[in-house]
Amino acid sequence: MFVRGSNSSCAWKKATWAAQASVRREQRQPSSSSSHSPAPSSSQRRFLSTAENGAKNGGRTGPTALRSASSAEAKHKRELDREFLISVLESSATKRDARAYLQTFGSSLAPAPKVAPAPAVLVDGIRSMSETPRFVQGPQPEAVVHLGETPHLAIVKLRKPQAWNDALLNGVAKTLYQLRELGLLSVIVLDCGMAQAGTPGWHKTVTEQRDRLLGAIGRHGSPAAEVVESGVWKAKDVSQTSSPVTSSGLFVGFGEGLTTPLRHGHILVVMPRAYCEEALEYTPVNADEVVFALTRFFSGLQFDGHSKDTAELTGEHKSRPSRQALIDRVIVIDPLGGIPSLRYGHGAQVFINLEEEFNNIEQALDTWDSEYALDTGFSLLSRDAKTKHVENLRLVKTALAILPSTASAVITSPAEAANLKLPRKDIQQHSSVDLFAGEVRTRSWQNPLIHNLLTDRPIYSSSLPIGRIKPNKDENEILMRRMPTTTLAKKGLPVTIFPGPKPIRWHPPMPGHPRLRLTDTCIDLPRLIHLINDSFGRKLDVEHYLDRVKDSLAGIIIAGEYEGGAILTYERPMGMSEETAHKTGRLVPYLDKFAVLKKSQGAGGVADIVFNAMVQDCFPSGVCWRSRKDNPVNKWYFERSCGVRKLEDSNWAMFWTGPYASLSEQRMRDYESVCRWVPPSWADGKMVVD
Repeated sequence: MFVRGSNSSCAWKKATWAAQASVRREQRQPSSSSSHSPAPSSSQRRFLSTAENGAKNGGRTGPTALRSASSAEAKHKRELDREFLISVLESSATKRDARAYLQTFGSSLAPAPKVAPAPAVLVDGIRSMSETPRFVQGPQPEAVVHLGETPHLAIVKLRKPQAWNDALLNGVAKTLYQLRELGLLSVIVLDCGMAQAGTPGWHKTVTEQRDRLLGAIGRHGSPAAEVVESGVWKAKDVSQTSSPVTSSGLFVGFGEGLTTPLRHGHILVVMPRAYCEEALEYTPVNADEVVFALTRFFSGLQFDGHSKDTAELTGEHKSRPSRQALIDRVIVIDPLGGIPSLRYGHGAQVFINLEEEFNNIEQALDTWDSEYALDTGFSLLSRDAKTKHVENLRLVKTALAILPSTASAVITSPAEAANLKLPRKDIQQHSSVDLFAGEVRTRSWQNPLIHNLLTDRPIYSSSLPIGRIKPNKDENEILMRRMPTTTLAKKGLPVTIFPGPKPIRWHPPMPGHPRLRLTDTCIDLPRLIHLINDSFGRKLDVEHYLDRVKDSLAGIIIAGEYEGGAILTYERPMGMSEETAHKTGRLVPYLDKFAVLKKSQGAGGVADIVFNAMVQDCFPSGVCWRSRKDNPVNKWYFERSCGVRKLEDSNWAMFWTGPYASLSEQRMRDYESVCRWVPPSWADGKMVVD
């Protein structure tokens, strides 16, 4: 459970006081009460929050109206706070997650504001407008301004919002508001499609969706959202370089239009069009290119944007670009949901290690045709759906390529981002229509965006067996048509496997034949030993261990630069010779060491990456291992294993994976024999389980 800190560890304090400061600034500005006052320009347009609208409506005035508005406002605020707190508590964040979250966002959290008494005496003299006394009952919180902060951002693409109903849009807006309360501001890019780009109908659609989104965000509190019309420009000469850092023809030509409202806590809405330097007009552009242009700008990697004419026009001189914000997330909210998975039929890839899996997933999407779907029993994908999935996958890969390794991307559906609880009657009423991915359900789940922000993990681990990813069955509920459809993608880590499992799976070598050794030059033994010592918090007896596994080593899996790894062996049952075990097929695939550096534990999916490589690539037919009965990691092992057995007269718990049909009684006895009698190899000499 995630617990808020008692000092300055409350992320939502920052947004709260920034909101109050914003309201006070607006109150000091002159305004007209006429209902026919001219509308602000499109580049400065913003929708007022519910509180601000209440102060400017043309309804009743006087104490009664004020009390009524205040009561309704307070009730609405309490409901929002309650839902927000529930979302945070449902994230199931551990102490380690909370600590990592506070290390990332805690430095920018606003301290508790000082409370100054209301002035009792008016002092004579000329004062500025900001110092003019106002009659306020009770103490006044002092405005908190953090001009030196670097904001944490999420670049969010909303695809096809014109197809979302108001409930979905309002739910997504509420989630984005809650992310801001937790310290993550959103820069939203609308993607209404390019099929009719440039036509009056397209411009009308974009404008309508902009207004709907602004209104939805404004209903949840202030500061409200702002529209940025003139921030993105299109260069005269598009660079031909293939570098992902400099290839786009779009760039941010007026950075202050983005950075200034962000400093005041506003969510930004960026239109899918750019100012063309050559034509001197706005032109429709691909939303993915806008996302990447914004990513380059905020990351300080916009090297090729400003032309000489642009610099003279905006008054900004060319200089070495600097980082304007910390981009922690790239979020794609698409009616199609996350990237589809063959493993989770009707569901999405839970986690994608882009470094290792991008090419395979892209190829699988390209070959996912109707014939393949019929042969495998998986759902069909239209050509347009496959194209959109590939585009989303390429977008997050390109964006994450220029961001720190700590950044991640989330691809989800509007229904999951909104985390709506749909009434049964509404589901039955709309059961005949094609709903969005993940939309059919009658209970709320964890919000995938809030959960990911607090834990930096997907809701479901990618190494969980598919049988563990199921909604709870209830006769009063209508089960989903689809599995959860959220994909978390990270730049990830390369996975190195010795010996390589492809195209042939691991198999035991003949007795006496050459085999892999931990002392081979392809393995960095000092780094491997450091990985084991750091992960277990104990020193390995290297000489004893090398001697023990020299004739039984099956292979080794390494994630990244020895950030995680697994050592696997072929063990023979107690009292059986190697020749007999090999001839009778009774050599046991055994996980001898599973290690992750302490700094990488619980983050980045390192453990899941190693475990998946073991059970999917190396030993798909099954592997066993052992652990102390009181080992706190056993819960993690239990969720990923096919079974567990506590061994009598010992402190061992035995785990295994693999198809149930292949587990005979003889196989289970062999597993138990190996797990009982493999000797430990620790320098302290204590007979403590690995």
